[in-house]
Order: sequence, then structure tokens, then C-alpha cells
Amino acid sequence: MRQDRIVVERYDPRWAESFEVQRARLDPVLAPWLVGQVEHIGSTSVPGLPAKPIVDMLAVVDDAPAFAPALALLAPTGWVHAPEPGDEQGRRWSACFPSVEHRTHHLHVVEERSTGWPDWLLFRDYLRAHDGAAARYADLKHSLAAADDRDRARYRSGKAPLIGALMEEARAWRASTSALGADRPGAPAAP
Repeated sequence: MRQDRIVVERYDPRWAESFEVQRARLDPVLAPWLVGQVEHIGSTSVPGLPAKPIVDMLAVVDDAPAFAPALALLAPTGWVHAPEPGDEQGRRWSACFPSVEHRTHHLHVVEERSTGWPDWLLFRDYLRAHDGAAARYADLKHSLAAADDRDRARYRSGKAPLIGALMEEARAWRASTSALGADRPGAPAAP
């Protein structure tokens, strides 16, 4: 169980570099199970956004139970299996680097047909494209951490209403981007 305080730090460009280092270590191990590339998600993936200094990573696999053997293969790379509440029911896995208690990276492995993970990418892409939304999110994270830097459940639940509102904005943004023809050949890809 994590014992450290909730500390929201200024954006650090080394988070993106650290993600790339870990992705390079994980790709060869996870390749047989991956549906796409390992993605950088969460606040550390949004340039300029303050965050807890934990690099969240997303790996999408075809079949979560079939991924189980990969957990043992992660150990030589320094990653540890770190089950979270709801992982089994959600058909997903979690791993941390270098330890659960003092993780710098968190790998979320989800089944392609599971729900939720496409929103993680949409949320990331929306915040990357909308500085005002990212600033609102940053302000809330700072205030929640300042109010109680030990209560992780309160911190997460306190973010939920704004995340919900931002997700509605993000869905509207995606719809308008698609309506403008962003998915035509040569145009920027919609999230």
C-alpha cells in the first residue's frame, strides 16, 4: 500500500522521456499480447500539466486472461505485478515500476473489448489540445491535494465531477472534429 503523500508537481518534460525508456523495455516483452502500441496516459502525458510524478502507461491486449504469463516475464525488467481493486472483474492487470510502494510508473493492461480505456486516450488528447481545460483540472488537483494529501480516495472522488464534465466536452470536441473531416486521408487524426 502506498504511504507517500499526494504531491502534485509542476510538469516535468522528463516524464515523456521516462515513458519512452520504459516503453522500450516493455515492448519486446509485451509484443505477443499487444493489440497496439503502449500509450502514455494520465496527467504526466499532457505537456504543461502538473501531476503526481507517476507515469501512467496503457497496454491494450486481445485477451486479459491470456496475458497472465506475461506478468512473470515483467519481473526481469524491474516491473512488479500490482493488483488493484476491480482488476479481475474488469478483465485487466496492473503492474508498477520499481515497486508498488514507491512507483514511478504504473502499467494498466486492459482487454481491447473492455470499456473505459478509449476515454483515457480521449481525455489525454482533449487536455493536450485545450489549455483552459487542462488549467481547470490542474487547479482542482492542487486544491484537493492541499486539502488532504493523504486521502487518496477523497482525491480521486474529488476529481470525478470535473473529469465527467471534461469528458462531455471531449466527446463534443471529438464529434465536431470528426464532422469537420478530420478523419479524411491526410488530415489530423481525431482522438
